[in-house]
Amino acid sequence: MQHIIEGFLSFQKEIFPQRKELFRSLASSQNPKALFISCSDSRLVPELVTQQEPGQLFVIRNAGNIVPPFGPEPGGVSATIEYAVVALGVTDIVICGHSNCGAMKAIADNANLEPMPAVSHWLRYSDAAKAVVEKKTWDKPIDKVNAMVQENVFAQLSNIKTHPSVAVGLRNNSIRLHGWVYDIESGEIRALDKATKTFVSLSENPEVYFE
Repeated sequence: MQHIIEGFLSFQKEIFPQRKELFRSLASSQNPKALFISCSDSRLVPELVTQQEPGQLFVIRNAGNIVPPFGPEPGGVSATIEYAVVALGVTDIVICGHSNCGAMKAIADNANLEPMPAVSHWLRYSDAAKAVVEKKTWDKPIDKVNAMVQENVFAQLSNIKTHPSVAVGLRNNSIRLHGWVYDIESGEIRALDKATKTFVSLSENPEVYFE
């Protein structure tokens, strides 16, 4: 914990004074243009990977970058999506998975999650991805995990379209959806292409989006 406190002290002493005007402008309002939904994994830092400043990304993070379908009892993810779209007026929504995701590995390995019932329940929102992956034969366990990561992004994009605010935005062409997978080792991002429904290099296809 001490290194976290030391980090804050360094920020307060060295970084904040240099960015004082930025933080002053953000003190009373924010105007992010994108909602970024990613895994809670400590190895994926949305603002670092995308080089965005404070105030530019509205972020949701949870195990497995999961978006439950809209339902009669919406939870925190649903409320945050609605706020981002309706109140903040974001124009882009990114759902970003990552390589070697522990949540997706647990699903791919059919791990025993009895000691973690909340996790077990949460990962059921990835059942659609699991169903697709389980229909294939995999030579290597890592290939199955990677497939789960990609299919899960696709599944969560389907889920987010059930949210009324997103559905309206898509209908009005005021929102675009993006599906990304970040590779931790290489720093590469592969993005889901609307035309081919496959993941392509974002570096080589910077204009690509899903819907």
